[in-house]
Amino acid sequence: MNDSKLSELARLIAGWPGLVSGDAESLVEDSLVLLEHLGEAKTVVDVGSGGGLPGLPLKIARPELAVTLVEADQAKAAFLVRACAELGLRDVDVVPRRAEDLGRDSKYREKFDVAVARALAPMRVLAELCLPLVRVGGRLLAQKTVGEDVEAAQNALEILGGSLVSVVPAPSAARASGTVIVVRKSRPTPAGYPRRPGVPARKPL
Repeated sequence: MNDSKLSELARLIAGWPGLVSGDAESLVEDSLVLLEHLGEAKTVVDVGSGGGLPGLPLKIARPELAVTLVEADQAKAAFLVRACAELGLRDVDVVPRRAEDLGRDSKYREKFDVAVARALAPMRVLAELCLPLVRVGGRLLAQKTVGEDVEAAQNALEILGGSLVSVVPAPSAARASGTVIVVRKSRPTPAGYPRRPGVPARKPL
C-alpha cells in the first residue's frame, strides 16, 4: 500500500483485538477491488462494517465520498469512531444500529448511490440487509468468493427490487478466489422489507 492513511488504517485494525481475522494490510488492499465499480457514486453505505472494511479504504482512496458505516456491535462501532478521528476523515457517519432497522428508517431508506458489504452474510440475506438502503438506479457491491451460490439469491433480488448485473473476478492477496457481485437497484423495495431484526438470517428469502 502506497498511501500512508491506508497503512495507518491497517495498523489501527491490527492493534484492536478481535476486530478481524487475517492480515490487516491484505484486508485493506482487498477492499480496494471495489473502486472500479463505484462509478460516479457520491454516497456509499457499508453494511456490517466491522473494522471499516471496505468502507474506510474506499473513503481514503476517494476522499469526496460521503460514507456511512453501519455496525451494530458497539465495540466495533467505537473502533470506527476512533479510526475516523485518528485518520482525520470527514463526511463519515458511524451508525451503531442493525441494518434491518436502518432499512425501515426514512432517513436512510433508498438514500445511497451504492451499498457495499464484505463477509456479511449469504447473498440472499445480504440482499435484504443492503438493497433497501440503495436508491433506485444505484448498486449493491458484494465482496464474495467463486463458491457463492448466486443463483440461489435470484428470487430474493427480484423480491427486493434488484437485478444481477455481473459477477466479476476480483482476486487479491486476502482472497485468491475473490469476486464482486454487482446488483442494480431496478425498482423500489416493497414496504415489508427488510423484515424484523434477525428474521432475514433465520428465514432467508
